[in-house]
Amino acid sequence: MTQPPKPPDRAERVSLWQYMRLFRHDILSAQPAKLYRAWMAEFRTPFFRSYLANDPALVRKVLKERPRDFPKSDRVGEGLRPILGKSVFLTNGALWERQRRIIDPAFEGGRLRDSFDAIWQASEAAAARIAAQAGHEVEIEAEASHAAADVIFRTLFSIPIDHRIADQTYHAFRRYQRTQPILNIAAFIPLPRWMPRGFRRGTRESAAEIRTLIHGLTDARQSEIDTGTAPDDLATKIMTTADPETGDIFDVDEMVDQVAIFFLAGHETSASSLAWSLYLLALFPEWQDKVAEEAQQLDTPDFAVMSKLKVTRDVFRETLRLYPPVPMMVRETTQPEVFRKRDIPLRAQVVISPWHIHRHNRMWEDPDGFDPGRWYTENGRYCAREAYLPFSAGRRVCPGAGFAMLEGVLMLAHILKEHRVVLTQRPAPVPVAHLTVRAQNGIWLRIVRR
Repeated sequence: MTQPPKPPDRAERVSLWQYMRLFRHDILSAQPAKLYRAWMAEFRTPFFRSYLANDPALVRKVLKERPRDFPKSDRVGEGLRPILGKSVFLTNGALWERQRRIIDPAFEGGRLRDSFDAIWQASEAAAARIAAQAGHEVEIEAEASHAAADVIFRTLFSIPIDHRIADQTYHAFRRYQRTQPILNIAAFIPLPRWMPRGFRRGTRESAAEIRTLIHGLTDARQSEIDTGTAPDDLATKIMTTADPETGDIFDVDEMVDQVAIFFLAGHETSASSLAWSLYLLALFPEWQDKVAEEAQQLDTPDFAVMSKLKVTRDVFRETLRLYPPVPMMVRETTQPEVFRKRDIPLRAQVVISPWHIHRHNRMWEDPDGFDPGRWYTENGRYCAREAYLPFSAGRRVCPGAGFAMLEGVLMLAHILKEHRVVLTQRPAPVPVAHLTVRAQNGIWLRIVRR
């Protein structure tokens, strides 16, 4: 039976030395096999204790019931701060709450419908770009990255990706993505501020270039807002929304931090999911045919068509299960805790891992298999509630989750409406974690006109 690719299985137990050696290659490759059936696991280093929490009750406690007691760990921020600064992805406490009060209104109510035309246009552009390569093998991750970046620029700044600054930002981000893992050495060893953080060559330079480009876009938008000529897009909405408690708005520097995470969350994660979706549909052509049949309903940019793309939505949901773009989330205890009758110390790291939870063999039926129809089974409905968190959960759920689902489904339908993706003779892609779950050597597919 064909199974989607995953990293090679590791031994039941992996020593700290083995883990660190494997981690330098890729965090997914370092995971021992037992973690896919464990409710909880402890990882000890000389500097801290880390606890993997797969138990749905623990996940609820950390993400939903008591989120203030489990803030984001700064061990993640150590690796991402050069590009994200003090973005909402990294902050905690009062600062985070203020940021979300300003950001959330941009993603509420009818905003998804308002952005539909821009996402439709980006989807048509992506389909045309891929169609132009019919008959050839295409590195589909690069195409997915291009398409996802186009969506970000159109919805956030009302410019297509072929705009000069958009194009420069996109290519700088591509360079950054391949040099930056989810965690760096500072996540494992507490380092004083003056010590190097172990960034790979070029990481800081790419981050600085990206932030300079974003600053230019944001500064220009502030000028348009001041003169009353700004388009009604996400950037304008966020930059003109006042905190309902204080009346404050984001200044340009604060907005740069937020745009950086919108680009990371909205571009990186969407690109990852779209590329893996296309690969899975090439691997399972019977499901690809169902998506293509649905896609024939795409005639004009009408938001109502989304309700007709049910199979496509299920395919995308299943892709997010198998290849969650952000495979691990790290929280920190602010007081001693008891998890499953085990004492957890202050400042311990609590890892919520969609990668393990989505493939947990004590919760999911056929956890490593590709089955978009599972969502209508009793097990699928239970796991959708208790063991599925591609966008996190609780107070810190991704505000752009609805945008991501709309984009992914619409992109798949447009691309496959008139063309088929077919496997090549190259080896199957191996998932690895950079900023998101990507393929080690890319994903190559042949494009064939239907």
